[in-house]
Amino acid sequence: MGLNTDDFEYLGSEKKEEIIKEKPIIKEGQKKIEEEKQKEEVANTEKEKQESSIFVVKVNAGKETKSFELISERVRSKNLGVYSLVRPHGLKGYIIIEARNKENAEEACFNLPYVKGILPKSLSFEEIKNMVEPKTSEISIEKNDIVEIISETFKNEQAKVLRVDKIKGEIVVSLLNAVIPLPVTIKIDNVRVIRREEEKS
Repeated sequence: MGLNTDDFEYLGSEKKEEIIKEKPIIKEGQKKIEEEKQKEEVANTEKEKQESSIFVVKVNAGKETKSFELISERVRSKNLGVYSLVRPHGLKGYIIIEARNKENAEEACFNLPYVKGILPKSLSFEEIKNMVEPKTSEISIEKNDIVEIISETFKNEQAKVLRVDKIKGEIVVSLLNAVIPLPVTIKIDNVRVIRREEEKS
């Protein structure tokens, strides 16, 4: 319980002023201790991340998004030592997990629906770099190309490319067989080029 000025009236006015002046000093000391503690916690977290390992989780094909959500929920609810989860676009049946160690990675995935298990060997970042950092310079789809959609709602439909966004990895197309040609935005990985039409000058 905090002191009230009425509690030490008997000390006299001079002693009373000394005690009141000491309070800000105590608060300042407590603040410095809390700041040092926060810095130490951040430093420990950074150290643990430097010592982290990367594992590949095998899941049911087509259930990557749901598996990702279930693992994320487990990590948050149990406050596990998992630093990142990646669901590489176009990689079916796998999720990448970065954790403090294999035990934390296994606990994040244990007995969850759609999750088959963790591959036994950990990987380096260089081994998965191409999966998590797609090279946009290799995208060969151009405006006016005729493409076939290989997934999503318009599977097997042919379309003409109206615009290419290499940064987002998306294209805007117009369906060739549509009664009313409307622009549709889809991921570049979800189409394949079947004919290239050169623009006429």
